[in-house]
Amino acid sequence: MDVPVPMPRAADLLAWYDRHRRALPWRAGMGERADPYRVWASEIMLQQTTVTAVKPYYERFMARFPTVQALAAAPSEDVMQAWAGLGYYSRARNLHACAQAVMERHGGCFPDTEEALRSLPGIGAYTAGAVAAIAFDRPAAAVDGNVERVMTRLFAIAEELPGARPLIRDKVLALLPHDRPGDFAQALMDLGATICTPRNPACGLCPWREPCRARIGGTQESFPRKAAKKAGVIRYGAAFVLTRADGAILLRTRPAKGLLGGMAEVPTSEWRADYELDGAAQDGPLPMRWSRLPEPVRHVFTHFPLELTVFTAEVPPRTAPPAGMRFTPLAALASEPLPSLMLKVVERAGLSRSKKR
Repeated sequence: MDVPVPMPRAADLLAWYDRHRRALPWRAGMGERADPYRVWASEIMLQQTTVTAVKPYYERFMARFPTVQALAAAPSEDVMQAWAGLGYYSRARNLHACAQAVMERHGGCFPDTEEALRSLPGIGAYTAGAVAAIAFDRPAAAVDGNVERVMTRLFAIAEELPGARPLIRDKVLALLPHDRPGDFAQALMDLGATICTPRNPACGLCPWREPCRARIGGTQESFPRKAAKKAGVIRYGAAFVLTRADGAILLRTRPAKGLLGGMAEVPTSEWRADYELDGAAQDGPLPMRWSRLPEPVRHVFTHFPLELTVFTAEVPPRTAPPAGMRFTPLAALASEPLPSLMLKVVERAGLSRSKKR
């Protein structure tokens, strides 16, 4: 005869959280009220990025833009420069646009409901739920990757992601304690990050080990179940590192919209699956003799991998840049919003960005 499985209780998770909550730079202390600006900024940064990677960026970002007013008033170039290296650069553009919208529409105060938060640029269902719950103690479900893993294991949800997300959200809302929704949201995140990990979960330490259906069945690591992703087709291109004899490098700014929008880059060719390197020199910013480096730079974006062959050349001092481009002194390269792809290119060419990242 099957033994009945007990229902998970929010009280057990909260008791665990009160003892083991992580100390994070954006998290309010016990009994303190969370700052909506800090909660929102951290949630945007944490999308597709780990806590370990985000911490130093977050602390530098907050030192530079301590309030939503400061962020809204900053030039977009400054925001992109502060974001450089975190990746997924549309987040930085949306972050800036959202800060400006909060100033223009809400007088500098974040709205406190999921519906109003979702009307702001760059705020989707997860971020709206997280900010509403954590910053304003609203009864909202904040379902990120950690929460998906916890809930699919807890209830042995066999449906594949992303199709299972509505069911997961319903399960979270059913467990939600209306007296501590913000703590519950953070407790679920912490449980997934520290106990209910993707590999080798520490089930013996879990406050929900007794009601966890996946643990009972010994199938923890088979959840969550995800639909197979289609591999992106690799693209190729050429990157041109042109230095000037007086110690400057040729850069340009990418269009505001699109991949790496608003970021700085060395001039490149188009990125195509059928790009031919034999004619790469004609894509260079200036007609001249280019030296091809033997080892290309490889980078993986969300939807496709990229391989850039690097070409280098040098021009005399005081050479004027081509239209729409600029020569930046190598000593000032750290002030340019170079994404990680371009940092790889610059480093492959034997140059370095002096700012410590």
